[in-house]
Amino acid sequence: METFKIKNLSFAYPNQDKWALNYISLTIHSGEFVTLCGKSGCGKSTLLKSLKSSLAPFGEKHGAIYFEKKPLDSLDLREQAASIGYVLQNPDNQIVTDKVWHELAFGLENLGYDNKTIRLRVAEMANFFGIQSWFMKNVSELSGGQKQLLNLAAIMAMQPSVLILDEPTSQLDPIAASDFINTIKKINQDLGTTIVLSEHRLEEVFPISDRIIVMDRGIIIADSTPGEAGKKLKALNHDMFCAMPPSIRICEDLENGLKSSNYPLTVKESRIWIGDLFKDKEIKKSSIERKKELLDDEKVAIELKDVWFRYERQEPDVIQDLSLKILKGQIYAIVGGNGTGKSTALSIVSGINSPHRGTVKINGKNIKQFKDKELFNENLGVLPQNPQSIFVEMTVREELYEMFSNSKFNKSKNIETDKFINEVIDLMEIRSLLNMHPYDLSGGEQQKVAFAKVMLLKPNIILLDEPTKALDSHFKIKFAEILKTLKSQGVTILLVSHDIEFCAEYADVCSLFFNGSIVTTNAPDKFFSGNAFYTTFSNRMTRHIFNNAITVEDVVKLCRQNLG
Repeated sequence: METFKIKNLSFAYPNQDKWALNYISLTIHSGEFVTLCGKSGCGKSTLLKSLKSSLAPFGEKHGAIYFEKKPLDSLDLREQAASIGYVLQNPDNQIVTDKVWHELAFGLENLGYDNKTIRLRVAEMANFFGIQSWFMKNVSELSGGQKQLLNLAAIMAMQPSVLILDEPTSQLDPIAASDFINTIKKINQDLGTTIVLSEHRLEEVFPISDRIIVMDRGIIIADSTPGEAGKKLKALNHDMFCAMPPSIRICEDLENGLKSSNYPLTVKESRIWIGDLFKDKEIKKSSIERKKELLDDEKVAIELKDVWFRYERQEPDVIQDLSLKILKGQIYAIVGGNGTGKSTALSIVSGINSPHRGTVKINGKNIKQFKDKELFNENLGVLPQNPQSIFVEMTVREELYEMFSNSKFNKSKNIETDKFINEVIDLMEIRSLLNMHPYDLSGGEQQKVAFAKVMLLKPNIILLDEPTKALDSHFKIKFAEILKTLKSQGVTILLVSHDIEFCAEYADVCSLFFNGSIVTTNAPDKFFSGNAFYTTFSNRMTRHIFNNAITVEDVVKLCRQNLG
């Protein structure tokens, strides 16, 4: 049975020359698990929102969408709310009540169910999702992972036949993201719910997907099984191949992928595959030799010493005895679970929050001695976790020029500044977005615009909170090159991230945050090769053979050295 049938769907946002969707034709069958992927701005979110009338974007639309053989527009909002569940990227944007139990019941109350049915379904969902221990809590007390799980449970209480999820793990730590994906898998397999999922982190969802649909510039360029999708993108020499799970890229780089009928997709399959590759062969080289970068220990850009912080006087400390030292020209990454205090630590470094004990120094000077203008215009640039929090204008172009609104800069006369703005526009690949409202952009496009605003400040220290969230893998590579260029110019970069693969490949130093403090710090290869869960797919795949291979490039290099 067909869940969705899409015929020649085209869509354009107001005042835009290009089509966000261009003659999309697609059928999704009942019970399928479909993963939608593509570069930022390719039309994924627009397509997903079009599948639910209450979320459909405003603009010029052509074509038809059918839900269970009926025109989607013919279904009233109650029918759509009951049958089509939708989980947004940011859990805070979907929660509407103050208590966990009430959030679970809220959708059912609005659909007019009686109390007996509501109590039964709420109890069932609380048990299914393991919510019993925090059932009576305030929503404000939950971690990001718990909030997203609550959103999912509240939607599933209405027993929808299809569940649409738009990058639901983008703000979750690796363990919470893995748990969330496993829950979706269980919903699909145990309840038969149709899943349509948009995602950038593909290593977790590839093994459980029936189909992979790849989009580019509003059209579908691949629609096949997970293994075939990788082969098609490789044959097309498409940028999206770099987003494929590490096991697929490793197979292809070793020129075995196209010769084998099936790619290994899970860690277990990948370990068996690489074990067979080295069967009866001697491992002559098991470690990557890395050159240690020499930095001046005297040039400290950021220093925190014995820092303690709490939001309210009667509440427990969120930051506990935190000390860290970041050298000038260093890319320093902090990873850790949701709710451990990472973003709070970043707010203390930026001066937004002040510790009740301990000292914070920026370039050797106590942060309390800085005036706000001196701190942010000459030293710090901050990219917040929610890029929308720094958007204040009606178009992207105005957002960029707003960075100079408090200066003597005149748009028509200052040629040098105008040139600089255009260089940043091209560097961040946002020229086509200049006339759009920032809130109409995709999550990845908003990240690009927000970082462009930060770069226009020319700060010597940049603080990044989840900078790769919603960025596609192709632009992540360019983003890393931008960070490396800034580093070569003496800029210090402190980033908080759930993107383990990105930190492993591009950070100079990694730290693990837990319970308000740093528990361990090391170079990426030593840091990730010593962890069981906070580590990369490549390391889990090869740690029984190699010692410190943490990236695809590491694995390919060691394989080639040992296989000749």
